[in-house]
Amino acid sequence: MGLLSLAIWMPIAFGVLLLALGRDDQARTVRWVALVGALASFLVTLPLYTGFTLGTAEMQFVEFLPWMDRFNVHYHLGVDGISLWFVLLTAFITVIVVIAGWEVITSRVNQYMGAFLILSGLMIGVFAALDGILFYVFFEATLIPMYLIIGIWGGPNKIYAAFKFFLYTLLGSLLLLIALIYLYTKSGGSFDIATWHTLPLDGRTQTLIFFAFFAAFAVKVPMWPVHTWLPDVHVEAPTGGSAVLAAIMLKLGAYGFLRFSLPIAPDAAREWAWLMIALSLIAVIYVGLVAMVQQDMKKLVAYSSVAHMGFVTLGFFIFNDLGVAGGLVQMIAHGFVSGAMFLGIGVLYDRVHSREISAYGGVINTMPKFTAFALLFAMANCGLPATAGFVGEWMVILGAVKANFWVGLLAATALIFGAAYTLWMFKRVYLGPVANDDVKALQDINSREFLMLALLAVAVLWMGIDPKPFTDVMNSSVAELLRHVAQSKLN
Repeated sequence: MGLLSLAIWMPIAFGVLLLALGRDDQARTVRWVALVGALASFLVTLPLYTGFTLGTAEMQFVEFLPWMDRFNVHYHLGVDGISLWFVLLTAFITVIVVIAGWEVITSRVNQYMGAFLILSGLMIGVFAALDGILFYVFFEATLIPMYLIIGIWGGPNKIYAAFKFFLYTLLGSLLLLIALIYLYTKSGGSFDIATWHTLPLDGRTQTLIFFAFFAAFAVKVPMWPVHTWLPDVHVEAPTGGSAVLAAIMLKLGAYGFLRFSLPIAPDAAREWAWLMIALSLIAVIYVGLVAMVQQDMKKLVAYSSVAHMGFVTLGFFIFNDLGVAGGLVQMIAHGFVSGAMFLGIGVLYDRVHSREISAYGGVINTMPKFTAFALLFAMANCGLPATAGFVGEWMVILGAVKANFWVGLLAATALIFGAAYTLWMFKRVYLGPVANDDVKALQDINSREFLMLALLAVAVLWMGIDPKPFTDVMNSSVAELLRHVAQSKLN
């Protein structure tokens, strides 16, 4: 068993163990087992970074085992510069979520912790899979634990939100499966994703495959106009569910564009790039304006996520190294920042049991330590230099200007809207005099909450101040992907 298999199956094994532990009177044991499992799973991913060879686009840490020989399906894993950081991000966010739910979750603790650990392993499987069917199995399996997390520990409309989440994402995935089966027959019976990258497909076939992939991945990102499920799900999901959904699950769709859409249907990707850029800019501008009028903090950050992910897809479809690398950096940064924003909202909700902005005011007077963290994450959400939120957006804007000045100018408006809705929310919630008795009675964050937020604050600042370790890993893989897409165009 290699490092990638350990990274996938260790959290799943711990999750199954937690499900077996059972009763709520064992909650203390369950929490410690969950924390040990999450930490061990994160530590297993660190050698992937320390042992990663820079300067090559080849897959590394490859594992290959026969699985369903009759259909030529294999257990084939590997990571390159595009996928490596998402494996580490998934394991890191899982540790944070276990700490976040430590005292808050009091019923079915074993199922809650177990669901997140199993989900962590499945999401790492998506980023590591090099076989089409293996990717599809992991991609679809992630729906199950998240569906349960929303449906069991969510808010008053949790069943509606869980069904909406499941149906939206499942519908697109059926078209993905049809595309995978077609590629299997076209390649002479191979589910190897790298083999599909070299298939000589005509323009019409590429277009059909591109839109089949689009149906699955655009919903997951989510791109405008198939984003409407996200705010409903975020509002109803428990804090940990919102953090994982924003930090990692949205990235599965964006990752799919890079691993499938661009390399398998490169001509169609170029032909329809104008559509992808248009949809991305609508997400960046229109959804940014929608975020500005929200009265629910979770809804505001959910719409903010759609706007920030619009930067990611914009970067991918301007077809230059700054854009694609910037999109990848933005994905990682958004994982840190949006996860932190949702966990911060969770800290307030645990005390006041309201997400309405109007229920707060003057929180800085009673929770100064927490407000300091909230200010850092708000600034990162605005894209302030020296925070993680700045690096990816800046790279994408530079790449967009390089491709087309007007596209770059429109993309840059997101920095204005982002600052407007984030800082306006911060002003109304945290600044000014104490607004009511609920705020007056607030207690500042305890050591557990401080640890959770401090870990994310370090990540946000580290990535903002020194993004080189992140970009160095992905440069070769991005260059190879763009060379492949350009070469196909020349042919």
